[in-house]
Amino acid sequence: MTSAGLWMLLLAAVLMIATGLPAWLVLVGVASVSALLGVALGVVPAALFLSLPARFVGLLENDLLQALPLYVLMGALLNQLALADALFRVLLRLFGAPVAGLVLGALLAPMNGSVGASVAALARTVQPRLQASGFGAARGAALIATAGTLGVVVPPSLVLILFGDAVMRAHTEAVNVTHASVRILNTQDVFRGALVPAALLLLFAAVIAFRQGRARAAADRINAPPPTLGDWIAATITLTSLVVLLGAVTLGYMYAVEAAATGGVALFAFGVVSRTLDRAKLRVVLRETLALSGALFALLIGATMLTLVIRAFETDRWLAQILAGMPGGPPATLVAGLAMIGLAALVLDSFEMIFVVVPLVLPPLLQRLPDASWVAVLALLILQTSFLLPPFGFALLMTRNRLGAGLSLHDLGRAIRPFLLAQIAVLALVIAVPRLVHLAQPAEIIVKQLTPQEIERELHPIQQEDLPR
Repeated sequence: MTSAGLWMLLLAAVLMIATGLPAWLVLVGVASVSALLGVALGVVPAALFLSLPARFVGLLENDLLQALPLYVLMGALLNQLALADALFRVLLRLFGAPVAGLVLGALLAPMNGSVGASVAALARTVQPRLQASGFGAARGAALIATAGTLGVVVPPSLVLILFGDAVMRAHTEAVNVTHASVRILNTQDVFRGALVPAALLLLFAAVIAFRQGRARAAADRINAPPPTLGDWIAATITLTSLVVLLGAVTLGYMYAVEAAATGGVALFAFGVVSRTLDRAKLRVVLRETLALSGALFALLIGATMLTLVIRAFETDRWLAQILAGMPGGPPATLVAGLAMIGLAALVLDSFEMIFVVVPLVLPPLLQRLPDASWVAVLALLILQTSFLLPPFGFALLMTRNRLGAGLSLHDLGRAIRPFLLAQIAVLALVIAVPRLVHLAQPAEIIVKQLTPQEIERELHPIQQEDLPR
């Protein structure tokens, strides 16, 4: 029965694709039915259900979760206050539509949440502008799909905040097994580790977008209405503020919650002072924020239930034994673990991957490979690559669904090829030169020997006896 957890994951993925039900509902249903079946067979203790309330309370006490609704609020305010429009018009004047759309995606994707939410927001805000500039439908869709995945690697996005927390727990679990005298990886380390690869990826994608739109750039500057002085001022303030806030979080000068709260208050104040945020728009902002935040927390609770049941079946230990016993040593373990993440990302969105798959796959990888930052960044890049991989990449399918069935997967696959090759090039570069992950990190290496009590406190937010093994 140790492999039951993998069958649960497969069943959840099939149900999400076949039924179209919300992911959190599928996760809760699969976890509940599997747990009842396990109790009936005597494999899972009935006390499992008694541990759920305490586990939920401990989970929701995580300070990082306070940043989720604040980031979502920032994204909603940016869209409703037309600051994104002003920024796009200025970038269109300077670089043309493709680069403008890519930059706008790089700024908005970190605050839109999952890949699906990012693609939906960019399809609504960027695609009409690309069409108006005469950019091809397939190339425009490829640009939106690529920009929608940038929130996976550009710090400090919602995805990276939660991924960093998941990596911290996975690293703590690995240290608990290996008893290595190392400092536990934290969210800030993941931000800094992803900084250089994300910069390279943005650079390559911008060059591709510029080359594709070079023939249209001059026409865009002539045909598009020139940005007003107010547009230049609004775009400059918006761009500077976002870069400063996100950069302060990435470099460790501010906490994610502080930056998100500062950005939300500043945007709200701008809307009030400029009289662009009326009651109708505020109602839309609050509705979008509550809807997306509620969906994220529901998904988190459903994933927590599923992972608890999977651990009750001891699938995590079984998977760790398989990865640890693979011939070929740590390199083979790394390839196998990253392949599992890549395959799962073909059917699961970023948050589902973080809440369900990462806690199962990363701990055994970190037990065999000492460079936790490098492994974490490779997992992120594999995740993003799978989202763009034709014909079943999650971002591609979401983009096609949003822009209409008239866009064939063949044309979209051809259009996405340059961006996918750039993605693979960055991935190969990080594999070949692990030092790229550490360029933005402090030079000193902090070594700390954790006590067993500290390890348990990091790994389990509730009492250890409440987690059946």
